[in-house]
Amino acid sequence: MNDLASKGLGKAAERVGEKDLRAALEWFRSKGYLVETNKEVNPDLEITGLQKIFDGSLPMLFNNVKGMPHARAITNLFGDIRVVEELFGWEDSLDRVKKVARAIDHPLKPVIIDQSEAPVQEEVLTTELDVNKWLTAIRHTPLETEMTIGSGISCVVGPYFDGGSHIGYNRMNFRWGNVGTFQISPGSHMWQVMTEHYKDDEPIPLTMCFGVPPSCTYVAGAGFDYAILPKGCDEIGIAGAIQGSPVRLVKCRTIDAYTLADAEYVLEGYLHPRDKRYETAESEAADIQGRFHFHPEWAGYMGKAYKAPTFHVTAITMRKRESKPIIFPLGVHTADDANIDTSVRESAIFALCERLQPGIVQNVHIPYCMTDWGGCIIQVKKRNQIEEGWQRNFLAAILACSQGMRLAIAVSEDVDIYSMDDIMWCLTTRVNPQTDILNPLPGGRGQTFMPAERMTSGDKQWTASNTQFEGGMGIDATVPYGYESDFHRPVYGVDLVKPENFFDGKDIEKMKSRMAGWVLSLARTGR
Repeated sequence: MNDLASKGLGKAAERVGEKDLRAALEWFRSKGYLVETNKEVNPDLEITGLQKIFDGSLPMLFNNVKGMPHARAITNLFGDIRVVEELFGWEDSLDRVKKVARAIDHPLKPVIIDQSEAPVQEEVLTTELDVNKWLTAIRHTPLETEMTIGSGISCVVGPYFDGGSHIGYNRMNFRWGNVGTFQISPGSHMWQVMTEHYKDDEPIPLTMCFGVPPSCTYVAGAGFDYAILPKGCDEIGIAGAIQGSPVRLVKCRTIDAYTLADAEYVLEGYLHPRDKRYETAESEAADIQGRFHFHPEWAGYMGKAYKAPTFHVTAITMRKRESKPIIFPLGVHTADDANIDTSVRESAIFALCERLQPGIVQNVHIPYCMTDWGGCIIQVKKRNQIEEGWQRNFLAAILACSQGMRLAIAVSEDVDIYSMDDIMWCLTTRVNPQTDILNPLPGGRGQTFMPAERMTSGDKQWTASNTQFEGGMGIDATVPYGYESDFHRPVYGVDLVKPENFFDGKDIEKMKSRMAGWVLSLARTGR
């Protein structure tokens, strides 16, 4: 038994369902969690429209995608975090946060397999590389003028990532057949790679992967937590630790690079940092960046079209087309997207606090409404007077280490961090506006995709070089040490009575059906 299994991290390895996407779908199907349809679905607005209607619910598999007879589409894959936690064998969200935090420090090195054994290289195309013919592009909203391929996971292994491995999301629009724009968020891992090699004579070899193992999807959302996941870390190894077995890699066919062997599709090619083109014809015609709508963003606002580096595809590899390879056309600003983007981030913030002073942080949660990288809630337990104040060190560190974070809140252990009503009650009753609100100095680097930051560019184009960060805000909403009795919440005897001793099942169900909001948390905890 390896060290991961002995520590409880190998629990998922005892189950089938996470080694590749197809095995995961079979597990979803066996549990009754997969909703399938053979009705034709249009990737133009319909896939994401259905996803938004059932936001936060079960995975949906579309077996008949309009214009793509060789392909299937899955969405809402990570929509319900409880399903994700069951898939990987985690007991609950707290168990997930702690075990993934440990996985970050104990990656399981990937293994390299022969090209003949790689499912993703069952078919290899090196001619007629019109990407939009093979990969399902989608349009999220009627506000966009063009389709996007936004679910591609960039994969960089080896020297270009300081000997480690990177996987992360980059949106693309293949307006020129085998050449597409490649949007890179300033400050991200891919930005770091591109910046180091910006003036190289040769372009950067890498792959874009689709339909990857769920553990890789999970880790690919880890962005802007680089104090814990620095350039050179092993993100693919972390994915292996999460699934309890090494992720398999394979040598590419047309470039000197490695890629995910168990993906459904892979685009091999080169990133050309200085060959910048507009993401849409509309923005190109106006020759203006950051004005026209394109691809919604994680902050909950419409994204904008920019001039971006380009990715030149040299090969498309995939599973046999008769098996109908699966693409995961991820809708942005959905629970699906939020769970992917926040899950590793929660664990990274937990790990950051633990490194500063172990034993104080109890849990970390990033609610959907805090928009992925926009904020977080940490829960702390002060064991003695000397630990009073560490929560503020944590808040300052989180704001400093999380590019663009706008709001970090610290609460005590008697708060339900999964209830925003409980959080609002806490802010209302425990915060001194004169002493408990921390405002680091503005002027640092934030996230261009936040409209409030775009406003700082004034009359200039809304680009990263023209915007400034206004600064984040930390709120200490914890109970001061020694005053626990003054802030003691009432605890009703919900564990002392059994409703079934007084009412029949139908009446109990009828009464519970009327309950919503904060009362659900209060009734569960007796507060």
